[in-house]
Amino acid sequence: MIGRGFVRLRTRQQAALSGLSLLFSSLFSLGLLACISAPTAALAEECPGHPDAIGTSRTLVVDPREHRLLGTMQYRETLPLADHEVVLTFDDGPLPRNSNQILEILASQCVKATFFTIGRMAQASPEGVRKLRDAGHTIGTHTQNHPLSMNRMPIERAQKEIDDGIASVKAALGDDAALAPFLRIPGLLRADAVEDYARSQGLQIWSADFPADDWRHISPAREYDLAINRIEAKGKGILLLHDIQARTVAALPRILNELKARGYHIVHVVPATPDRPATPTEPQQWLLHPPTEDVAISHWPKIPNFAFAGADMLPVPALADFNWLGGEPLAFAEPFDHAKRPGHGVPRDAHWPQLSTLPLENAAITLPAPEQSLFEMPDGLRAALQRVAVSSRHVEPAVSSADESRTKLADTAGSRRFGRGKSRVGHGVARNQRHGSSRVAGRGTRSTAPGHRGPLKHLVQVKKRHV
Repeated sequence: MIGRGFVRLRTRQQAALSGLSLLFSSLFSLGLLACISAPTAALAEECPGHPDAIGTSRTLVVDPREHRLLGTMQYRETLPLADHEVVLTFDDGPLPRNSNQILEILASQCVKATFFTIGRMAQASPEGVRKLRDAGHTIGTHTQNHPLSMNRMPIERAQKEIDDGIASVKAALGDDAALAPFLRIPGLLRADAVEDYARSQGLQIWSADFPADDWRHISPAREYDLAINRIEAKGKGILLLHDIQARTVAALPRILNELKARGYHIVHVVPATPDRPATPTEPQQWLLHPPTEDVAISHWPKIPNFAFAGADMLPVPALADFNWLGGEPLAFAEPFDHAKRPGHGVPRDAHWPQLSTLPLENAAITLPAPEQSLFEMPDGLRAALQRVAVSSRHVEPAVSSADESRTKLADTAGSRRFGRGKSRVGHGVARNQRHGSSRVAGRGTRSTAPGHRGPLKHLVQVKKRHV
């Protein structure tokens, strides 16, 4: 009886458990389906009433402490964006007349952007700053007064511009956590000292990858062309605009529509917090166009310094390891006594290459010896040569006598020139004091030239008499 009751009770418990299991299974299935369909529903409801809106494709979380400088217009790195991804940024607001219209355009396209607010503008329109926060946009700072001299002003003044701008925007928001640690230098006029101070304050400096030049006096159509062409040239990056410009209000809808038509996506950037970790990225993603394996790099990787600990010494190779002449060592003269042996240590039985002896049948053909008649001289030629030799012997004394006469005449002429030269030198020194040394040298040179004419005449006459 008790056993039957226990069986019935156990059967009821199993039935109840199976029912609960079925209920939990149904709920889990419904929840899973809801999770699967949730993204689709979110995308469908992302821009209600605007099916052609470009929307915001994803949210990128960055850590300002890891990457301090962004924007390839000035720096090496930019945001880790995929191809055809664009980040919208707006400077110099809020200015209610135009900034409110920019907010309406972004809301109609379900686009989230980053605004770099001026402290003085936040003081004048604190409700405009709070509208940015309430719309879900990221708010950074743009100094207090937007000075276009941050690159040359004293660092103390630059620090005050940055600090006062942050304080003014925080005061307008009423919430310090609502302000992102993002800073854009006015006019992009960077300086090392300013960047170092921003780094010390935990700020991330934003430049840009392409502007639309909307601060210039251009038409909205020209702003549109510049924005689209520059985005297409780089393929992705940070677009710099100004929400205080009326031309940007007119050009922004067309820019967003064209970006969607060309397959671009809008990315929203927010700072990392303890509750919101940074998006995992690779170092090469922070480059606008990271190198691939198909592109050769210009710098070779550095060779690491290996530490060889406890390396064994290799044994010295033996003579037999070289396998000289089939493993047989050569016979050297020992000892190598240079004083006793003229060979200076040359092996006694050196294996020099042997000269081969050619067989006689392969030798070159021997030429015949010239005949004696080839060296015989005709009698007339021999007699003429003898007469020439005899006459040359008689001429030699005459030549020697002529040489002696020429020497004597040269000595006599030299002594005469020396005598005349003494007086001329004295005269030249006197003139040198009045006219300079160059003219004296010139007169001395001209005075010696005619002196050779007399001896040459006598030499010719002596030669004629001796001949």
